[in-house]
Amino acid sequence: MHNIKNVSIISIFCLLSNIVLFPAYSEERVITLGGKSGWNDVAVTDRITSGNGKYGYPCMQLDTNSRAISEDTDLLLDFEGDMPVDRAGNYDVVSNNSISSRKSKMGKGSGLIRGNGGIRLHGKSNSLFGTPGQTGSFLIEFWLNPYIAENGETVFSWRSSRTVQDSPLYQMINASFYRNHLEWMFTNVFNGYSENGGVITIASYSTIIPDVWTHHAITFDQDTGLLEYRINGKLEALKYITSTGSERGSVYQAILGVAADMDISPAYTGLIDDFRIQRGCRTDTAEEMRYDTFHRNGGRFETKPIMVSQEAQLTKIDAVLSEPEETSVVMYVRSGDNYFLWNDTFPEWIPVTNHAQIKNQKGLYFQVAVDLFPDGSGSVSPAVMQIDLHFKEEEAPLPPFKVFADAGDGEVTLTWSYSLDNSTGGYYIYYGDRPGEYLCREAVEGESPVDVGNVNKIKFTGLTNGKIYYFAIAAYSKVNNKIMGVLSEEVYARPLKK
Repeated sequence: MHNIKNVSIISIFCLLSNIVLFPAYSEERVITLGGKSGWNDVAVTDRITSGNGKYGYPCMQLDTNSRAISEDTDLLLDFEGDMPVDRAGNYDVVSNNSISSRKSKMGKGSGLIRGNGGIRLHGKSNSLFGTPGQTGSFLIEFWLNPYIAENGETVFSWRSSRTVQDSPLYQMINASFYRNHLEWMFTNVFNGYSENGGVITIASYSTIIPDVWTHHAITFDQDTGLLEYRINGKLEALKYITSTGSERGSVYQAILGVAADMDISPAYTGLIDDFRIQRGCRTDTAEEMRYDTFHRNGGRFETKPIMVSQEAQLTKIDAVLSEPEETSVVMYVRSGDNYFLWNDTFPEWIPVTNHAQIKNQKGLYFQVAVDLFPDGSGSVSPAVMQIDLHFKEEEAPLPPFKVFADAGDGEVTLTWSYSLDNSTGGYYIYYGDRPGEYLCREAVEGESPVDVGNVNKIKFTGLTNGKIYYFAIAAYSKVNNKIMGVLSEEVYARPLKK
């Protein structure tokens, strides 16, 4: 019986020895971006918006190529709100018979007009149609999705008059459907032009098909006199408003008379989106007016620096993607311990492959960036539904199993059992004069916490006799002393002069 007990004691000793010899293995963890977790960690977006992803969760995809406001923007109705508003601030909405629709071509909203009158705008004194005089070069563009394209459906109308040789001269700019083609008519707009009673007509060559989005752009160039009409970026018709009818003649400049209200889709049934008027837009830049659904250069989003733990190692990225043919998704990562020093190029962004092993990305913070590229026609967008970041953390060592405090004259001697983890690099001693509050700094050995190194005994001196002190110990990793485990049990002692 005695021999059996000895064997049992020896076995327990060997077991404990094995525990001490085992290292603390790194633990793999996963942080999920997107999916049901949402995209709250995304901090920077450029031409990126959220869409409907897998299982109804939001995804990150390219934003549509909506027009932006520039210093030359005279009018922009983007229909992104519940009511149409000129984003350029040059026109006031006098009346509105449109309703907001989520069936849009650009952005998330469009204007639905049901043949009962459209949108009437009053131009302020600095606007193109609110200021009499020479217009200079200009562009009028918009997206249309007509429900019908019958004769007389009117998309744009402006009527006014100006005085020529002491006589009033009626003026009109009108865009209406005629035999499934959109026809622009400029009446007495171009100063000096007298052919056909001063009326200039320019119509689309292509047939406008109902329930199909098309982009329309009409441009006048004050330097060449070229009036040009494009649909979906393709040239439909052109006319030189010059004395010879060609590029070599004298240009008849566009001059507007008395300021008058402008009507958008006053007799039209269907959808309209991103109605814009731009000043100074020349016909030699007409190709730049090509209006792809998505920007050909793609878009990008970046997460904020995501804090994990000291010495964490990023191992791989598993992303749920939608990459239609010709589209592309490119992912990048970077890491470090102090993101306050980071900028656009430092640390360097490292491209990574989905599901592939990642090396040499270690730190307290990880950051992810993703570039999305459309197909060659700019009509199809990829999407990112979810990103899983796999990383390993250095496991913090266990605290001492037992701690003892022995009070003396103005001092306390602490002893403890070594941590069972051989990854332990040393110990922090926390001390204070209230239970659980380790805020003291009076000991000669330093303020709480005190790094005592890899020992199991220390004497705290310079303490006040009669005052009670509380102590707890945490082990830290030999890999990095910032990787600290939980605190041990709390002990206390009251120094006294004996």
